Parts: sequence; C-alpha cells; structure tokens
Amino acid sequence: MRSTSKRLAMVLKGYPRISETFISNEILHLERSGIDIAIFSLRQPRESFAHKHVKQIRAPVTYLPEYILPSWKTLFRANFRYFLSYPYRYLRSFSNALKASIAISSPLTPTVRHFLQAGYLVQHDLFRKNIAHIHAHFAHTPTSVALYASELTGISFSFTAHAKDIYTSHPAKLMRKIARARFIITCTEYNRQYLLSLAEGLSTPIYTIYHGIDLSRFEFGPDHLPSPPFRILSVGRLVKKKGYDDLLKALRILKTQQIPFEFFHVGDGDLREQIHKMAGDLGLLDNVHFLGTLTHEDLIPLYRRSHLFVLASKIAPDGDRDGLPNVILEAMAIGIPVVATNVSAIPEAVHHEKTGILVSPENPYALAQAIKRVLFSPGDARSMVFEARRFVESYFDSAIWMPRLYRIFRDVVRNDYI
Repeated sequence: MRSTSKRLAMVLKGYPRISETFISNEILHLERSGIDIAIFSLRQPRESFAHKHVKQIRAPVTYLPEYILPSWKTLFRANFRYFLSYPYRYLRSFSNALKASIAISSPLTPTVRHFLQAGYLVQHDLFRKNIAHIHAHFAHTPTSVALYASELTGISFSFTAHAKDIYTSHPAKLMRKIARARFIITCTEYNRQYLLSLAEGLSTPIYTIYHGIDLSRFEFGPDHLPSPPFRILSVGRLVKKKGYDDLLKALRILKTQQIPFEFFHVGDGDLREQIHKMAGDLGLLDNVHFLGTLTHEDLIPLYRRSHLFVLASKIAPDGDRDGLPNVILEAMAIGIPVVATNVSAIPEAVHHEKTGILVSPENPYALAQAIKRVLFSPGDARSMVFEARRFVESYFDSAIWMPRLYRIFRDVVRNDYI
C-alpha cells in the first residue's frame, strides 16, 4: 500500500544490532514524535535477538542486496530500469562516483557495489514510499549509498558520523560527503571539531547531538561498598580500539598483588579467540568471565552487582577509536565508579577525579593503579559516583537531546503529523 505521508529514509549498515542501541532509540523517539520512517538496511541482523524496545518500532524494514555476485541479476535489473528512465542523470552520477574513487586511489569494487545498492534503493523504494529526505547512520558505507541515491533522485540527504566511520575514512571522501549533505550530526564535540577541520570553507551545518541515555532505565543505586572478591565489569566489542589486551595485563598485575577480584566482560567481536587465549596465557581463567552479548534487560542487573566499571579504549593502528561509549554513561547513571582512558571524547563525560578516573591509554600499570584506588578508597569513589550521576542528568539525559534531534529532522521531513 502506498504511503500518503512524507517519510524519512534511514539507511543503516545493519538492523537491528545489539551494539547500536543508540540508533534504535533514536528511531523510536522520532516515530513517537510524529516522523514517519522507512528503514533500509544494507545487512541482515548479526544476532538472533534484539532489545525489547526494538519491537515497539513500527517502521518497515527493507534489506538491500548486500553483495554484487549473489544478487547481480537483481541489482543490474533495477539499475538498468532506472538508467532507461534517467540515462543522463545515472551516467553522470556513476561517472562522478568513479572519478572520486580514482582520485584517491580507492578500490573501485566497493564504489560500484554502493552505487548499485543506491540504484536498487531508488528504483524500488524511494519514490514509491514518498521519501522526503534520506539520512544515513555512519559516514562510510551507508552514507555512500545515501549520497548516490541523493544524486540519482535529487532528494536531500544527511548523515550521522560516529567513530570508526570518521577516523578510518579517507579525508577526501568525507569532504565530498560533507559538501553535498544538507546537514551532519555527530555524537561528540571531539568528532565535530574534527569534521569542522575538514569542512573548512563549506557551509554544511554540523551538529553535536549526544546519544544520551533514558535515565528511567537506569535507576541510581550506589548501595553497596566494595568488598572482596571485587567485581569488575567491562562492556564492549572485542576489537583493538577497546584495549582489552591492556586491561587483561592490568588484571594480571592485580592478581600478582594478591587482590581478589572477578572480572566480567559483556560483548563479542573479531578478537574473541585471541582475547580468550590471552586470558589463559596470563593465568586469569579463574578470575575472568566472558559472558558474550547481552540485552539491556540482562545487562542492568550485572551493572548493579558490580563494584567498578572499566574501559581501556585506545587508538587502533588504522586510526579507529571510540567516540563516547554509552556504556560509560550507563555505569555513571546507575552509580558505579568508572575508570577509563583519556581517548577521543571520553573526557567529555569522565572528568578526572570528579566523575571518574582517567588514565593514559596503553598503560596497564596506570590502569591497575586506578582500579586499586577506586576499590580501596570507597569515600572518594562514592563522591565521584554522586557527581557522575548529577553530570549525566544535566548533560546526557536523552530527554534533552532527542527533542533537539527531532527539531533538526522536522525541518526536512513534513508529514501529516508535524
């Protein structure tokens, strides 16, 4: 059935994803505010389960063909049909895409794939679903598809830039996307300053909109003093930028000092086998518990049972780095002392010795010392915990940021409910 109201197209790399709660929260809020949304995902979901709130999202989801070879007939048929309708526009856009990649010696295969996905999206869905504006989450693949779809149709596009997608992208590619976007959203001021440095001379608005958290889900309750065995929690993907190799080395230091602890990790990732093996090599198997991926409903009780939250983020060799992980804000909101590294935008929330403890990255000894300080100085830790909660309430409550996000989209999507 054809929609009669104007819609916002959300182009996502994968949907739904357990690790991207901030995206599903955003979609749910925009829907509840009256914006009609259609979701276009470039990949099928990685997990067989999702957070409960995802079930409340009404937006229809279309999964685009992910790769060329398995779906070449489908992709080429859709693109040929659009070419027959708009040959000049199609060839001009395709030529521009190839020239931009060649100019920076970028591989052409991803460019061709993203362009064919855009052509499929345009031919099958954009006009039929009354799309008024296209918005992509992540500045790499999804925004490439959104950019090409915009060039093919004349429909405006924008994107949200997060972390890896910014710092592992070629600056020239980012500049091209910035120049053509109607606006850009990013989730930290650190990111915004970097994007502004690339956008010098361009007029594209760049907004900092923190993801924030729904404080109603995270009741404050620092009601237990730490006692052995200390329960240390970390939540994050097992990838280089999360620094779990450094954290395991810090835990080894604690063990050699005969400090009793249990470490709980939530998450999964490409380095799963390597990190698990490292825990064994360091003699930590009796202390470390890898719990895999959990939903928020399962994670929140784990927060409450923990004495300390720690994240050892660092800049990966390819430039990848964290933005401001929401798990830090969640721990601060619930009332767990936080130890983290002073990487990227983490200091925007963790103020050293005020809302948590910061150490330099790739320094297991400093990390171990910070953990000991929190565990053995409960008075200082309690003071930081209360200040952290106040800070989250003042600056990272999603009730502050989601209305701002809505007002940005309100100006580009006008449906029957606005």
